[in-house]
Amino acid sequence: MVLVDTVGLTELIIIFVIALIVFGPERLTEIARNLGTAVKEFRRAMSEASEERKRKGLD
Repeated sequence: MVLVDTVGLTELIIIFVIALIVFGPERLTEIARNLGTAVKEFRRAMSEASEERKRKGLD
């Protein structure tokens, strides 16, 4: 993953602390939960699209 290669652990900690200060702990957990749900839905949709392509013989 390109982002992980260019951003070190120290930078990630700084970003997290700034986000915690800006959004607060309650809002930050809500944002993380919504982001996780969005990623899960995106993966599910991509999987369904891939299976549909295989069924139609496009892959």
